[in-house]
Amino acid sequence: MSEIITFGSSTVDIFLKPEKDCFERGDKVQAGDWAMHSGGGGTNAACTFALQGFKTAYYGKVGDDYFGGVVLDDLKRSGVCLKLVKKDSSRPTALSVVLSQGAGDRVILAARGACHFFGQEDIRWSNVKNTSWFYIAPLYDKSSDLAGTLVKFAREHKIKVAFNPSGSYIRENPEELKHISADVDVLLLNLGEAALLAGLPQDDARPLAEKIKSWGAGIVVITMGEKGAVVLDGSGYYQAGIFPVEVRERTGAGDAFGSGFIAG
Repeated sequence: MSEIITFGSSTVDIFLKPEKDCFERGDKVQAGDWAMHSGGGGTNAACTFALQGFKTAYYGKVGDDYFGGVVLDDLKRSGVCLKLVKKDSSRPTALSVVLSQGAGDRVILAARGACHFFGQEDIRWSNVKNTSWFYIAPLYDKSSDLAGTLVKFAREHKIKVAFNPSGSYIRENPEELKHISADVDVLLLNLGEAALLAGLPQDDARPLAEKIKSWGAGIVVITMGEKGAVVLDGSGYYQAGIFPVEVRERTGAGDAFGSGFIAG
């Protein structure tokens, strides 16, 4: 039995570092060295938990293609259980091209794929009722319809829930999120998402956390980029900065923080 089951996207990310930031139509821009990695919130989190020693499964879809094999190979190397992963022969694996300047700005060109069409009909509920945690990473397109159902199922079966909703889910389903937050043990947001959900300015994280906490979430976590993160639980308000390190790449930092927090 898996201790943690993660839900969310599974992608392949291709990183390019173009020599200039602005392009004109017809340009051929040198991009220097490039790298390819598996990514996506659901699989990123699953790898974190597995590498921390937890029995972990990822429940989602990849395409039945080369890029799907890249994702599955990475999950396997990290020790993630693959029994719940479905291969979709009708859609490709999701793909992102990240135009990155490392610590600077980036542009992500995201192409939807199999993971974004993972729905209730794809879940065998008997396979997930005996786990300890659901980690619900950002959900997009059809898969976003699963959020409320997953939280409800978890509460009925005494499964703890960590939920990191996407910005698009917050914009499209604010009332649903407010409603289900009472059944979420840890709600993970970045500063912009928290401000959007709370309907308040993002210049101070504390009133955002307090308003969101009033809807019933067990612990509210708000990340603030270079300013660190804040946490509000039932007994205190905590704030932490970031480590003084050279930033190599920001892509996936939110997934790393959220899953690392839950692992801790």
